[in-house]
Amino acid sequence: MGGRVVQLQQGDRLALESEDIDGWIRKFAAFPIVQLIDLDAAMGRPANDTLVRHVASRLPCQVGGGVRSIERAQELIDAGARRVILGSSLFNDRGVNKGRAEAFAEMLDPDVLIGAVDGRGGKVVIHGWKTPLSITPAEAARALEPYVGGFLYTHVDTEGMLTGIDLEAVRTVQAATKRRLIAAGGIRSREEIDALHKIGIDAVVGMAIYTGAIEIRP
Repeated sequence: MGGRVVQLQQGDRLALESEDIDGWIRKFAAFPIVQLIDLDAAMGRPANDTLVRHVASRLPCQVGGGVRSIERAQELIDAGARRVILGSSLFNDRGVNKGRAEAFAEMLDPDVLIGAVDGRGGKVVIHGWKTPLSITPAEAARALEPYVGGFLYTHVDTEGMLTGIDLEAVRTVQAATKRRLIAAGGIRSREEIDALHKIGIDAVVGMAIYTGAIEIRP
């Protein structure tokens, strides 16, 4: 956001920031995939395209934030993204927008598409976690399964809070789909990562790494 690496709490409160982009690239060099979110693009502000290209050319990234069109998704793939995260563009006020999801899957390889399902209070939230829908994260995953290669489930209730992730909520989403599942939202320990790994779920760890609660090992 704003050309810096940042961490937000609950999607809006700035918790920390760093201008040492290349330093974090070096620290993340051993990771199999790095999650890169353009928060400005997600919030409808001018995108950090130069920075996204710089990071994605040096790290294996799944990139998201404001991907509202097939053309934008293709631009990110051309910029070096291994996967593209689709969020609000897969939904409308009534729930899952299956026609939109199908259009993405027809024009792009579904294996490079990650469906972002964000849950708060047991319901899906979109538009930067501001708009609640009537469907549950599990219902969203079930409906979107034919169109994406995997899911990113963020438990917004605990996102950025270092309070631990709600494993039961994550398992509920896992039970709804056979696609790969990546979980995020408050992960604070290696024990949580190991517990998720044991049941076949990948983990996104942000705040715990940036604050030093979890040490990056070579």
